[in-house]
Amino acid sequence: MKKLFALFLLTLAPGLSASLPSGAPEQNGLSAERLKLIDGVMQKHVNAGDLTGASGLISRNGKVVYSRVWGDFKQDTIVRMYSMTKGVTGVAAMMLYEEGLFSLNDPVSKYLPEFAKTRVAKEGTDATGKRTFYTVPLDRPILVKDLFRHTTGLSYAGPKDENGEEVYKKIEMSGGAPLVAFDLAEATRRLASVPLHEQPGTVFRYGYSIDVLGRLVEVLSGTTLDKFFEDRIFKPLGMKDTAFYVSEDKWNRLATLYAPKRGEGATGIQKSTSPAQDSFKKKPVLLLGGAGLTSTLDDFARFYQMLLNNGKLDGVRILTPKSVEMMRTESLGGMPHMGVLAGYAGFGLTFAINPSPGKSGEPASEGSYYWGGAAGTSFWIDPKESMFGIFLINILPPNTNAAQQFQRLTYQALE
Repeated sequence: MKKLFALFLLTLAPGLSASLPSGAPEQNGLSAERLKLIDGVMQKHVNAGDLTGASGLISRNGKVVYSRVWGDFKQDTIVRMYSMTKGVTGVAAMMLYEEGLFSLNDPVSKYLPEFAKTRVAKEGTDATGKRTFYTVPLDRPILVKDLFRHTTGLSYAGPKDENGEEVYKKIEMSGGAPLVAFDLAEATRRLASVPLHEQPGTVFRYGYSIDVLGRLVEVLSGTTLDKFFEDRIFKPLGMKDTAFYVSEDKWNRLATLYAPKRGEGATGIQKSTSPAQDSFKKKPVLLLGGAGLTSTLDDFARFYQMLLNNGKLDGVRILTPKSVEMMRTESLGGMPHMGVLAGYAGFGLTFAINPSPGKSGEPASEGSYYWGGAAGTSFWIDPKESMFGIFLINILPPNTNAAQQFQRLTYQALE
């Protein structure tokens, strides 16, 4: 009987993750037949030239019930995670929170004094109708919780200064993932030296908040962000292929980065000429807690299984259940959204929250939390269904709805 079950698993789900325990879909409340629809949809994307490679994994009840690769991706392909890094930084900060090193309501300037004199940008018109640019003091300090939930007033583009010039361009911090010769301490100092978009705690605006949170981790822990991640998260969780760059012995596993074809009527993708094609092959000076990691399907599966398990995996506790609950609890309280937080999504501590399928138009349960990366990587965790999913591609910017299809087809397979 055991041999028959093993054969069943191999036949049903080739390529199942060896990193986490595997289980048959039917024994975990999913239809194997309906999960096969995912294969057909993804293969159509590959055949049409929308994707050259992708991978996806679904876990339910602590068992990997589906793990596939398509096109030129392999199970151990390393991808640029970009903003899926943010959740790791959030977990790192919450580990220090559990050690009593800060309060969420503490002013950031208590630990990063460079923010004590930060001001807010304003625009207006003078008596002649000419546009004017000026700054005003903060109504209240930036709080640590503002870093977690993107309510600092920081962005990725920056406002204009008193001279009407783009402030982030002046400090070499435009775009979210700058390739610069200075470290996170200097980047944080530069961000603090220029105005914010708006008063802290008034608007959700996506940007460098989590990178500054990464600097807070460095200051409070007394070590660099990469070392903290490696010693306190990656090694304990067995994430052997996750880092801020890909070492030379693994270059053959790094996914090729693609970009949408340009030009009128152009469709499909082409190899990217972005510096990111090769920049991840060497250790960066600036360790971006909001955008810097590279990793694999299996490694991040271990990270998300830990979160779904309320902070514990294979006997190793990374966070307490209450800290995980805080991270996945809506925190904006009806605050206006600017930028990427579309529709009716809420936001916790580094994760977006699905308020309900009716409001979001997506099947994930109320209270599910999720995020993605600039090159098309994405995940969601659904505590009510004891399930999570990961979908990985490397197209910058992504021009396909494959990730959304992957999630929808997962939910339609629930029995």
